[in-house]
Amino acid sequence: MWQTELRAGVAVLTYTRPSENVLGFAGLAELDAELQRLAADEHTRVLVLTGGLPGYFVAHADLADVAALVHGGETGPHGPGAWPRALSRINAIPQPVIAAVNGQAWGGGLELALSCLMRVACPAAHFRFPEVGDGAIPGAGGTQRLPRLIGLSKAARLILGGEVITAQAALQLGLVDSILPGNGFLNAVLDWAAPLAAQPRHALAAAKQALLLTTQLPLSQGVAREQEIFRAILASPQTRAMHPHPTAAR
Repeated sequence: MWQTELRAGVAVLTYTRPSENVLGFAGLAELDAELQRLAADEHTRVLVLTGGLPGYFVAHADLADVAALVHGGETGPHGPGAWPRALSRINAIPQPVIAAVNGQAWGGGLELALSCLMRVACPAAHFRFPEVGDGAIPGAGGTQRLPRLIGLSKAARLILGGEVITAQAALQLGLVDSILPGNGFLNAVLDWAAPLAAQPRHALAAAKQALLLTTQLPLSQGVAREQEIFRAILASPQTRAMHPHPTAAR
């Protein structure tokens, strides 16, 4: 289901599951394992998640899994905990992760995109939270991540109303960071990610860690933690090697 290709420091993880790229517990467990592997890969500076079927990023969660939860049926060896584990792993790994949304991203697909640090989309991408209309709510962080990204009232309208959001509307809302050309989309994504992938891996990881504090801590505590991270990275062997001792420059 997930295939990984490393290109100039960017690991592209492509999800392919005919016919609509729905994402189930097994696919999430596979993603979680691959994220753990890449976290330790010193050659990988940035990750990109994208869909391998035309018109689909991840269409939505596997409805068979959802039905099993509704009716108390068998959910397989991974179970519903696969969602929070995989999506939390996206934040926990050192590398920044970009969602390259190349089509439908509804429900669980949108929640997967929201768990990434950044999102880019092709012009044909579209987004939706249909869960309330189906008698449920988003259950993989959607009600928590979307308001933090675009504000409470805008997020409430999308989640409560269930409307489809185009790529252009998503850009205006701040749901995506850029719309890239549909032709050659992946190459455009790699070009967009290239300035990040050119940075030192250890500094990218430290900056990502500090940035994520904004969703976890009040400002004063976040600034204090930033100082701790700042001092630690200045003392790291990698940063010291980039800045020769002043006496060595004389």
